[in-house]
Amino acid sequence: MTEPLFLGDLDSPRVGEEVVLTGDEGRHAADVRRVKPGEVVLISDGAGMAIRGPVTAVAKASVSVRVEDILRCEKPDVRYIVVQALAKGERAELAVEVLTEAGVDRIIPWQAERSVVKWSPDRVERGLTRWRAAAREAAKQSRRFRVPVVTAPMTTAELALRLPQVALALVLHEKATEPLALVDVPAKGEVVFVVGPEGGLTDEEVATFTQAGGKPVLISDGVLRTSTAGVVALAQVQALQRRARG
Repeated sequence: MTEPLFLGDLDSPRVGEEVVLTGDEGRHAADVRRVKPGEVVLISDGAGMAIRGPVTAVAKASVSVRVEDILRCEKPDVRYIVVQALAKGERAELAVEVLTEAGVDRIIPWQAERSVVKWSPDRVERGLTRWRAAAREAAKQSRRFRVPVVTAPMTTAELALRLPQVALALVLHEKATEPLALVDVPAKGEVVFVVGPEGGLTDEEVATFTQAGGKPVLISDGVLRTSTAGVVALAQVQALQRRARG
């Protein structure tokens, strides 16, 4: 059985010590997941470190774990950033989930021209709360020690200023002529994927991102949904990088 992972504060843990999981995660572990003494679990700080060990005590809303192993996930040479257009229904949260499972490092919400959903100022915090919760739950489900950062939304103009700062910026576009498989991928630095909404990118958006250094690429012979396009592109780049490393 796969060892469950919970997220909690870890303050320089040492082997042999006990870590007490409290708050919402402690309540979930004790009251929902119903872990039992002796069961081995993982607790991660969400930033690359985790402890592994058996549960020693269970209270109403807390769980104590004896540290047997300290695990670390080193910062990768390549960091993946997905600019995700706002999408209707549950598709945005689905995109966040699958991107997290695939290993994305940062997700930037984007109010694209053709996004049906609009985040008015009073809805931004609610939207971010949902996206961040989806990232946390997906990280736990996939046993990842790093929870991707979900930033505040950015405008097209703000993104155009951000793209020149990265090692590679890919604009996923069904009318692109160059397949992503032919792109030279960097060995280090940030790789950005721009994912449009269900209605697709406008010509103006493509032009803006291209002028900022973005490279329009084709990732499929069909038109993918906004909830799946990013993870397909991410998986392709990861495969290219593994091949390049030999």
